[in-house]
Amino acid sequence: MLLLQFSTSHYCRKARLALGYKQIDYRVENLTPGIHALRLKPLTGLTTVPTLIPSEGAIALGDSTQILHFLDQHQPAPSLSLEDPTQAADIWLLEDWLDESIGTATRFVYYDYRAGEGKAIDPSWMSQAVIRIVRSQYGMTPAKVAQARLRLDTGLEILHHRWQTPFLVGDRLTAADIAAAALLSPLALIPTYRQAHGWLFDRITEIHHQCQEPLPPGLT
Repeated sequence: MLLLQFSTSHYCRKARLALGYKQIDYRVENLTPGIHALRLKPLTGLTTVPTLIPSEGAIALGDSTQILHFLDQHQPAPSLSLEDPTQAADIWLLEDWLDESIGTATRFVYYDYRAGEGKAIDPSWMSQAVIRIVRSQYGMTPAKVAQARLRLDTGLEILHHRWQTPFLVGDRLTAADIAAAALLSPLALIPTYRQAHGWLFDRITEIHHQCQEPLPPGLT
């Protein structure tokens, strides 16, 4: 399998965690933001990462949730879901919420931090150029960042309540845990979140170890 990705994307991290959890061998091709569309659009009609090419000549998958469902069909064990229908529905509802709401909010908060207080993390011209491209691509205004921060704070309250046990649903790792661990991982570089939500980064660390994925920046 070939995973087309941005090395820093938390959505690509989600795909890597799932592949690692299932112990599926894969290769990675890192793309350059801005010109990545030239590589991706002919494959999927989209310009988003991650994109997974399961095998040579196979149809490419251009969405992280689609990739997780495909991996469960391709290699059913260990499953990213649970057999109980109610629990399975809960898993994929959480995964969708994390994907569409919390992952987006994290992106806004993270790139706002990297363009301001966190610029010293990597002040290089290339890094700052990528940050400007991302901020422009998603229309990151101060008002939108403020909304994202509020949404993220509410989401973390919900997750703290639910993640009192090692897993969000049931008694083992599922797509919900993988989505949360990946999509919230950029917050590890923001001191205020590290200080206020130590429980979250303990969970993120545990899941990365279980999926045999290197820890995200800020937790290494």
